[in-house]
Amino acid sequence: MDQADFVHMVRMSEQASAHDSRAYRRGVAMFAALGYLWVLGCLSLALALVAWLVPQLIHGRVRIGLLWGLVAALGLLWASLRALWVRFDAPEGLAITAREAPALFDALERIRKKIHGPPIHTVYLDGEFNASIRQTPRWGLLGGAVNTLTLGLPLLMALDKPRLLAVLTHEYGHLRGDHGRFAAWIYRTRLSWLRLHDSMRNDESVAAAATQAFLNWYFPRFAAKTFALARQDEYEADRIAGRLLGPEVASAALIEIEIKSAWLQQDFWAGHWRHAATQALPVGPFQAMQAQLGLAPEPGFAREALRHALARLSDVADTHPSLRDRVATLGGQAVLPDWSRRGAVSLLGEGGPRWIEHFDNQWCRDNAAAWKQHHAWLARVRDRVQALAASRATSNANELVEEASLRRQLDPRAEVRSLYELALQRSSEHAAALQGLARTLAEEDRATRLQVLQRLWDAGRDRRWWAACAAVQELETSRPGQAHDAVALKLWRERIKQAEEAEERAWEDLRQEPYFSQVTRHDLSACELGEVQAELARCQPVVRAWLVSKTLREFPNRRAYLVFVELPGMADEDRFELCRWLERNLSLPGAVLVLWAGESPTLEEIRRGAFEAVYPAQGA
Repeated sequence: MDQADFVHMVRMSEQASAHDSRAYRRGVAMFAALGYLWVLGCLSLALALVAWLVPQLIHGRVRIGLLWGLVAALGLLWASLRALWVRFDAPEGLAITAREAPALFDALERIRKKIHGPPIHTVYLDGEFNASIRQTPRWGLLGGAVNTLTLGLPLLMALDKPRLLAVLTHEYGHLRGDHGRFAAWIYRTRLSWLRLHDSMRNDESVAAAATQAFLNWYFPRFAAKTFALARQDEYEADRIAGRLLGPEVASAALIEIEIKSAWLQQDFWAGHWRHAATQALPVGPFQAMQAQLGLAPEPGFAREALRHALARLSDVADTHPSLRDRVATLGGQAVLPDWSRRGAVSLLGEGGPRWIEHFDNQWCRDNAAAWKQHHAWLARVRDRVQALAASRATSNANELVEEASLRRQLDPRAEVRSLYELALQRSSEHAAALQGLARTLAEEDRATRLQVLQRLWDAGRDRRWWAACAAVQELETSRPGQAHDAVALKLWRERIKQAEEAEERAWEDLRQEPYFSQVTRHDLSACELGEVQAELARCQPVVRAWLVSKTLREFPNRRAYLVFVELPGMADEDRFELCRWLERNLSLPGAVLVLWAGESPTLEEIRRGAFEAVYPAQGA
């Protein structure tokens, strides 16, 4: 099923759910039953064939055809049993008990009683900024359920107790009542099909081929038909959290999580890895993270992070609704909240400091090799900055922009405006220098920023969309002593529309198959490549990566890249999410599409078409 058909089916399921919720659920149940009927039919056929063939062979009628028939029947029987009994790996993290964290378990029990939910069988603590309740099948498709709560230590650091309880209530809300049991059953069934599909991907037997053919047809349709159910379940879980803790608390929790999550990704982790410049051995992050998450985010960053979050729309890439839709459903206000003054680590009891130390030590062990590589790369960056600074009197605009960029790598607050201004003296329409200068101008200097953005717009088509977006963002931001300029805002909004069509064509060109047409070896400098390699080293699921440059027909002079990663042992959904995360976080100087080695493109196609791997680095 291609993406357009999937989206169409999702929209149809949403319309069916809105028109008649009961009829929609009956349809979902019947389609889920189809999968069970297929498995049971294969099992019955396999047993019947074995029951007929074995006596034939025992009574001396040994023929090649009968033997092949028995092999096929046993293969079908094995595939059917695998489908009925899918096993799941235990969650990662540290299991904690009621004896170790009585306050946390008391809170969970109060929530369970209020929503009439099932018991939580195990609670895990991990190092992620997240919380989730995972209900996995106890006996595969045969039924049963194991409920596991995974709670991220950073989330406990970031939220006060009422807001953390709102998050836990939302997660527990997925398991409430009859509707919750039905949605959880569908979710468990979906997990089982997904795990079965992944486990049989490399099985080349005839029976496995039949199973894979059925799953390739069935699973995308099952995911599309159940999408509206999953989306409704998220809204209902939010409403339950709002009823128990209050809509203001639940809304504030959602907004605070969104902003502090953005801060962790954009500020904290980058700053933590910069310690490698002076520390040859890795430093644990969680002790420092607890202190910083207890502080209010910088107001300008918080406003911008909230603006970006509210601009995102709900789509079919994720069953979770957008922040704007979730807050609206709760009846709350999408504004910056009063920040949590104290985290909820105390819910872990006296063991809180011990667990922080545990995760610090574990992080250092897991990231020792990546830290070493980052330490070496930062040393090369310092050497390059010193060399560029020494020859600044004769540097061209490209070299001055490179020096400014590398100084910001070492220190995001480094003063580099003078470097961009010097670059523009030597090349007045240098697009990268104009873009860098626009970023470094003071907030109160709106007139100068808009003049620079106008020069960037006039300099060429490659960066017009960025210039228009930056101008609109500036004009939409209310600043003391600066009047609203409706005429300029209208002009720049119209320019965004003009530039968006070209951007969409360029993005489609980047995504278009075959992926290896119009590609060349990457054009990164040694420092740029070293940074990407260091970032890939920090992404532990990636065992190998390839990088190529892509020539875009719309913008032939713009830098654009394809990254191919090998991610063994992961489900396709997790691979998809990781690739999107890499697209947002890899420090590549241009647009990037990240793809994993799988069915399209295959690992063999990548080896043939993407030149040599850039990670691990050759000789590593």
